[in-house]
Amino acid sequence: MTQTITDAATKAAIAAIASESASTKDKIEMLIEMAHGFVKKPKTAQDLWNAIALYQEAENLCGEDYFLLKARAKIGRAGALRAIPNDTEELLLQAQILYTEALPVLQEFASSEEVAEAQMNYGLVLQSLVPFNLAQIGDSIQLYQEALRVFTWENYPQEYAILHNNIAIAYLSMSGGLQQQYLFEGLAVQTFEAALKHINIIDHPREYAMLQNNLGNALQYLPSSHPLDNLVRAIAAYDQALKVRNLKDTPIEYANTIANKANALLNLPDDLSKPETGNQQNFTQARNYYQQAWEIFTKYGQIEQAQVVAQVLAEL
Repeated sequence: MTQTITDAATKAAIAAIASESASTKDKIEMLIEMAHGFVKKPKTAQDLWNAIALYQEAENLCGEDYFLLKARAKIGRAGALRAIPNDTEELLLQAQILYTEALPVLQEFASSEEVAEAQMNYGLVLQSLVPFNLAQIGDSIQLYQEALRVFTWENYPQEYAILHNNIAIAYLSMSGGLQQQYLFEGLAVQTFEAALKHINIIDHPREYAMLQNNLGNALQYLPSSHPLDNLVRAIAAYDQALKVRNLKDTPIEYANTIANKANALLNLPDDLSKPETGNQQNFTQARNYYQQAWEIFTKYGQIEQAQVVAQVLAEL
């Protein structure tokens, strides 16, 4: 589907490139580079639409001669479509078509890293289509696993961490009978723990905090004959994440983690050896965390998260 160019600056940029005496190949590369700039740090959804228009223009210039550049423009357009906030499946389905068209070309002519990055992002598209019953979560996991053949922890620790995070979340989203559910949730915990053997707080603090926070979430809801042990492990994981996440540098991530930790504390006795004595201390700490998280979410305009926390506070 051809997108309409709506932003005057984008129209001007395309006109300027068209008027240049550069070769067609150079013009295509300029358009793709400019589009990448919009996608890298979009301030609004309009930036993503502008990128899509630039990628589309690059594709048009490619014709049948520049097939690899055309594939790259399609991959870029697919990534921008996925990033646009939308409650329907329409844009995701457009992205899926672009990935299926472009990936075979990349696999034949591009580097293994470029192919792996495309597989990683295509996996996210499929994962997002699962709730609409338009994709299988297993296909998404398979793409992540293929990307991991290239994105090893030694050479690409950031991608390695993100892929493990995506795989674990995919496992957590899988449904089945009770025994299957236990298996999927156990696999998610194992996936987080496997990544944390290689991702450490000194070299990769952001990825480390992400994995620890999400490990805590998985442990907190893991069915077990020892639920209190899992809550203790979850809180320990959140505490590891909070060695990185803080109010000054990463306020929203910090608020997410303290809200998660509060959930765990609500269900944890103050004294594990005497659970019958209750959890007044943990309850008070949890309420303080929720209050702090609500204030942060409200301050930074995270309305949905603020409403969820406000509802919990009202029930407390």
